[in-house]
Amino acid sequence: MKPCYIHSIASISAQETLNSDLFLRNVIEHESNMISAIRPNYKDFISPVASRRMATGVKMGVVTAKTALKEGGITQPDAIITGTGMGCIEDSEKFLNTIINNDEEYLTPTSFIQSTHNTVGAQIALGLECKSYNVTYVHGANSFEFALLDAQLMLHEATANTILVGGVDELGKKFITDYALLHDTQKVPFSEGAHFFTVTSEKQENSYATLQAVSCIQSIAVEEISSRVRDFLKNNNLSASDIDVVVLGNNGDEYDMYYSRLQDSLFKNALQLEYKHLCGEYYTASAFGLWGASKVMRNQIVPDALRINTIKKSQYKTILLYNQYKGEHHSFILLTAC
Repeated sequence: MKPCYIHSIASISAQETLNSDLFLRNVIEHESNMISAIRPNYKDFISPVASRRMATGVKMGVVTAKTALKEGGITQPDAIITGTGMGCIEDSEKFLNTIINNDEEYLTPTSFIQSTHNTVGAQIALGLECKSYNVTYVHGANSFEFALLDAQLMLHEATANTILVGGVDELGKKFITDYALLHDTQKVPFSEGAHFFTVTSEKQENSYATLQAVSCIQSIAVEEISSRVRDFLKNNNLSASDIDVVVLGNNGDEYDMYYSRLQDSLFKNALQLEYKHLCGEYYTASAFGLWGASKVMRNQIVPDALRINTIKKSQYKTILLYNQYKGEHHSFILLTAC
């Protein structure tokens, strides 16, 4: 498949990431088991009338999409592709609570209409008056990766030149709280965030990185993970020794054994990074990992907050991101220098 290029990026997370000049310079420590993203001043991006009708995930998505497009100097993308695990869970909860409280009578459709998973992509398109390809992927912890893979395929087939692709999830007020209580074995908190990227078919002067390959696998046994990584790298004419940086989705639960196996073998000589202790855990948290990896590639600087080990490299030319959740939805993203 033809390589494509990450041209611009934007992130809203539990850290101060929307300001592109700051790269995890002032890290915020979190002690709660649930943390909200740092809210920007939405009035700077969205009219108060429109903002009042938007759920948190929609507002975060619209802001990061606009920011990524502005940084890239793009007024109209050829496609908008979004990944989300839970969609607009806030409005889903509102609608379901109304059903219960009103005994299934006198229901207004507003919350139901706004609760659909493709609301974020739709609102971005409405704001841009973009009538091009617009798709939302919902596939657990691989939701963002499938959106990214779709973008890569479109650029490979030359059906688009510039694509806006992102991952968005919000906390909600009830469901995630209950879920957190049932899954309290992980050490990092549950959270939310929105991360958008513009990917292009041609390298630009300020491109962050080359998006070389994306691969998703539903389920892998721990004993197979090393061989699967080798196969992925071999398909891209690389070996484990060629990887300068490996970015891992450790969250402190029992399934970190997948990461440990790679840390102790294939990538023991690579710089190892992690990120979920900073952004929290949610279905599209891997998009935060890609945001961080893209910054590392272009700036050639690694914040201490990301480091697992102390290995140093003279240059960061090849970065591999690996993520999984509860032993399923494994993904590999390969970045190389432009």
